[in-house]
Amino acid sequence: MADQHDFGLVGLGVMGRNFILNVADHGFSSMGLDTDPEKVSALKEEGANVRVDGTTDAAAFVAALATPRKIMLLVPAGKPVDAVIETLLPHLEQGDILIDGGNSYYADTERRITYLEGKGINFFGAGVSGGAKGARRGPSIMPGGSKDAYEHVRTIFEAASAKVNDEPCVAYMGRGSAGNYVKMVHNGIEYGLMQLISEIYDVAKKGIGYSNEKLADLFTEWNKGELQSFLVEITAEIFQKKDDLTGKHLVDVILDKAKQKGTGKWTSQNAMDLGIPVPTIDSAVTMREISALKDQRVAADKLYHTPSIGNDKPDAKTLGHALFFAYIVSYAQGMSQLAAADEEYNYGLDMETIAKIWRGGCIIRASLLEDIRKAYDKNPKLSNLLLDEDFIKTLKTIEGDARIVVQFAVASGIPVAGLSSAIAYFDAFRSGNLPLNLIQAQRDHFGSHTYERTDREGIFHTEW
Repeated sequence: MADQHDFGLVGLGVMGRNFILNVADHGFSSMGLDTDPEKVSALKEEGANVRVDGTTDAAAFVAALATPRKIMLLVPAGKPVDAVIETLLPHLEQGDILIDGGNSYYADTERRITYLEGKGINFFGAGVSGGAKGARRGPSIMPGGSKDAYEHVRTIFEAASAKVNDEPCVAYMGRGSAGNYVKMVHNGIEYGLMQLISEIYDVAKKGIGYSNEKLADLFTEWNKGELQSFLVEITAEIFQKKDDLTGKHLVDVILDKAKQKGTGKWTSQNAMDLGIPVPTIDSAVTMREISALKDQRVAADKLYHTPSIGNDKPDAKTLGHALFFAYIVSYAQGMSQLAAADEEYNYGLDMETIAKIWRGGCIIRASLLEDIRKAYDKNPKLSNLLLDEDFIKTLKTIEGDARIVVQFAVASGIPVAGLSSAIAYFDAFRSGNLPLNLIQAQRDHFGSHTYERTDREGIFHTEW
C-alpha cells in the first residue's frame, strides 16, 4: 500500500524520538509507537515537515508498516523489552523483523532470538551509541544477529548513522548477540575513559590548584591533539558552564555520586567469565560504587589524616601524557575482551570494523580509534593492542609521565584507581615473570591443587 511506512520505532522518549526523526530526515517514512499520548504528540509536532506519524495503538502501528515490517525497540533493557515483544506479537507476521536498539544484556538477546525464531520472527540486537544528540544527528550503530534480516534495514541504518570520511559508522557485527555484546564492551570502555578523565581532573584541581577556567582551556587544548575525543571535548564544555541558580560553576554544585545502569558491571563480570583482565574498567565500576557511599565517605574524611600535597607537581604536558597512556590501555583491555568473546561465542567479529564504526557518532569516539583501526587492519589476529609496534613506540614514550602523575597522586592522598590500574595492567602484561608462582605454591600447600614447573613438563604436587 502506498501509505505504508518504511520503518517503525517503539519508545518515543528523547532517544527514540530523535532516532525516528533522523530516519525520516533521510527520506524513510516512519511510524512511532508509545503508550504516552504526549510523546506521540511531541513526535508529530517535531516531525511536521517530514513523513513521520505516531500512535498509541499497537495494532494500528503494525498495520501501518510495509512488509516485512522493520520495527526497532528503544525501551529500557530487561522486562520492558519482553513486554513490548509480547504486545506486538499478535499483530506480526512471519518474516517481520524486530530490532532491539537498547542496552540489553547479550544473554537476553540470545534468549529472544531463539524464542522469536520459533514464531517465524527475525530478532536482532543493534547497539546504538551517541546519546540523544547522536540519535538525532547520527549515532554509531552496532547490529548483530541474522545478516539476512539486517540487510532489510541496512540502507536505513547507513543513512541515519554518523559518517567519517563519508563512511557510515554502522556495520554488521556478527552472529547471535554480537551487536549487544559489542555495545556492552563499548560502554565498559566508556566507563574506563570517564573515570580516567575524572582522576586527571582531581589531580589537576585538588593537587595542583587548577581553576575551572584553566581546566577548560587545558581540555580544549588537549582536544586539538592526540587526546581528541568526544569525552575530552564535552569535559572542556562542562568546566565553562555556569549554574543558573547560583552563578557558580555547575560542576562544583553537582553531587559526587555517579549512577550506573549496568553495562559497565556486565562488561567486568563477563570479562571474569572469559578470564580476560580489564582492571581499568573494573576500577571504574568500583569507583562508582564507592561514590554511592557518600555518608560513609564524609564520616571517614573526618577521621583520617589526608597527606599534604606533594611538591613535585606534574605540568600540563605530563598530565596529558598520563591520560593518553591510560586511554590506550583502556581501549586495549576492551578490545582484548572482544577478541576473547569472539572466540568463545563464535560471533565472527571483525576488530578493524569495530574500531572503524566507533570513530564517529558514539560516546567513545576519538582520533585514537583510527590508529586502533590501522593496527587491526595490519594484523587482524592481534591479541592485544599493547603488542602493536606503533603503540609500543607511543607507550614507551609516555609511560614515564603516567608514573609521575600516579606517584604524585598517591603521595598526595588523591585516589587514582583507574590510572593506577592502567599502569599495573601494563606492568603485569609486559612482565615475563610474575610472582604468581608463590600463589600456586600456596594453593598446593593448603589444598593440594598441584602446580606446573619451569624446568620440566607435567603436573606436580608436594607434601609441604
